[in-house]
Amino acid sequence: MQPLLIAGIDSSTQSCKVIIRDIRTWSLVRHGRAAHPSGTEVDPRRWWTALELALKEAGGLEGVVAISVAGQQHGMVSIDENGEIIRDALLWNDLRTAEAAIDLIAELGGPEKWVKATGSVPVAAFTVSKLRWLAENEPAHARRLAAVALPHDWLSWRMRGGSAIRELRTDRGDASGTCYYSPSSGEYQLDLVKLALGVQDVPYLPEVMAPNEAFGVAASLDSDAIVAAGTGDNMAAALGVDAQPGDVVVSLGTSGTAFMVSERQTHDETGTVAGFADATGRFLPLVCTLNAARVIGAIARTLNVSLEDLSRLAFAAPPGAHGLSLLPYLEGERTPNRPDASGVIAGLTLSNTTPEDLARAAIEGVLCGLADAIDALLVRGAKAERVILIGGAARSETVANIASAIFGREVVVPHPGEYVAEGAIRQALWALQGQESPARNHKVPAKVVHAVPTPEVRERYSVLKQATIDWHA
Repeated sequence: MQPLLIAGIDSSTQSCKVIIRDIRTWSLVRHGRAAHPSGTEVDPRRWWTALELALKEAGGLEGVVAISVAGQQHGMVSIDENGEIIRDALLWNDLRTAEAAIDLIAELGGPEKWVKATGSVPVAAFTVSKLRWLAENEPAHARRLAAVALPHDWLSWRMRGGSAIRELRTDRGDASGTCYYSPSSGEYQLDLVKLALGVQDVPYLPEVMAPNEAFGVAASLDSDAIVAAGTGDNMAAALGVDAQPGDVVVSLGTSGTAFMVSERQTHDETGTVAGFADATGRFLPLVCTLNAARVIGAIARTLNVSLEDLSRLAFAAPPGAHGLSLLPYLEGERTPNRPDASGVIAGLTLSNTTPEDLARAAIEGVLCGLADAIDALLVRGAKAERVILIGGAARSETVANIASAIFGREVVVPHPGEYVAEGAIRQALWALQGQESPARNHKVPAKVVHAVPTPEVRERYSVLKQATIDWHA
């Protein structure tokens, strides 16, 4: 039987990953990876270079009939009328836009107005806040602005040839993370773009494609593979694990996220839960924390051990790390919205200043923040019939066991895999087949982890979090 190859691309904050599957058998045919530059602003052309390198490692696109790009959300790619990059893209984790978000909330009349218009309340991460920052701090660049794209929009456009800016396309999932698109109406809120930029003439915004739509072929990669709509990384991850209503997905990547597929849009005026769209025509209420796997990596570097050794150290410590707690706001924080916060270690004693306890406290701190995220979803009507744990850090058995203990429920851990890229493959297959809903022709292998709940760890974490809020009040 002739192979039917489809490629999925995960263009994340840290790297570009490519996987190519024969979707007749769902077997992995080849794969590749290339690193992205570090930092919170990046020349988008560096993403393209990484994509080319990852594809080269994966053996190219020979035989591939469809391709889709899932990209990091929110990043602002500024493009002039000739299709040229105006400045480096501001990424989701660039917090210089925090004041802009606060100003925009006030100028529209409060968070409830934003939630009604877009399903979300502006924070530093969202594209609308970055537009305001650009207008205020780089007015010459803002005047050149002819189009605004998200990372996946730009990569897909570049893949198709990248000439006329009116050929930019996006999907409703990624568009919903701009905070100037309404997932419920399916339309851009142009008045919010005008408010952010202080202009009457709005730059071109990529046309929003249907979830199962394709547009053009990968001509810049010398391929006639059709290019699907693409989407944001969290939306693709939900597709990759085949999340259904009742599933809460917790992702431990550069950021930490908790999200779920829903038939109804969430409206949270506190801004804790973002009312995103998913990649299938439904919705994806989501809570995001800035601090996740990189916190665990930072503690590993502090202890001068590998991530594997850090996991072993943490496993050797008891739940609660002998009273040691870590508030993991090493990069500020998005949820709660505290962009100027920093990390705190509390409860230090002579007996718990050990590598084991510090390793355990770091993992527990990250997971306590995500347990709060799950609770925020539940408070707003979610039903957590299953908690699915994914992301690089979830590959550690220690992390999975601590997650079950902190969340107070069993967690489902899919076998290690690139689930954002897997979701991109499912979307590309959907576009190729042209069906009404994405095919469910494979089952994600997984294990179930059930640990004894440790509510005392979360109680101590909550006290520490509230204390730091009071200190800065």
